[in-house]
Amino acid sequence: MLTKRIIPCLDIKNGRTVKGVNFVDLRDAGDPVELAKQYADYGADELVFLDITATLEARATTLEMVLHVAEQVNIPFTVGGGISSVEHVDALLKNGADKVSINSSAVKRPELVNELADKFGSQCVVVAIDAKEIDGAWKVHLAGGTIPTEIDLFEWAKEVEERGAGEILFTSMNHDGTKGGFANKALARLSEELNIPIIASGGAGNVQHFIDTFTIGKSDAALAASVFHFGEIPIPDLKKELKKHNIEVRL
Repeated sequence: MLTKRIIPCLDIKNGRTVKGVNFVDLRDAGDPVELAKQYADYGADELVFLDITATLEARATTLEMVLHVAEQVNIPFTVGGGISSVEHVDALLKNGADKVSINSSAVKRPELVNELADKFGSQCVVVAIDAKEIDGAWKVHLAGGTIPTEIDLFEWAKEVEERGAGEILFTSMNHDGTKGGFANKALARLSEELNIPIIASGGAGNVQHFIDTFTIGKSDAALAASVFHFGEIPIPDLKKELKKHNIEVRL
């Protein structure tokens, strides 16, 4: 049985970690480098950093942050936000990132997935998909969830897998920040239809939600933010509970 992963997500804005509800109402959650080190020490399996504003001016800040994080942690970490070229990915990986996450740029130019997989290998290409269930259909949204499209979540996930993506990071916009649980029905379908790992994101509120996404949702990894940032669920305690439910985790 493959080990399930627990992944804290740090949304970065102007060099700080922030957290909102349904992608809005952001509040400060601390220094990303300090939080990264803390999570690594507490037993997180990986980290994800998303530059949620990703303006051109912030790119230098992001590169500097990646370098500082790489110096402080010994677990894999993924960086995303505004990535649209092989050159940008090259710079992030050279500064110490292990993987990159692409979202809107992949939808606008799907060939980017192929280019990154060919150049750096599928193992470091994560395609993040923000989707919202509207009248029973899951539709992909771009630009931090602000731009709706008619693209179907499942069709898009299959396409990026074929193009060379190594993992899918699926965030349910309906569940994000609500602490009501993950979108397990959609996650289970993704897991059944795809052959690459699926990371669940959006909705973590308690330990049972993690148990459910690994069992009902068949997720390979679970990503969360506020429950970790604000100390509501300590990672060591979470992992012990998962182990009690026969879910294989690294302690």
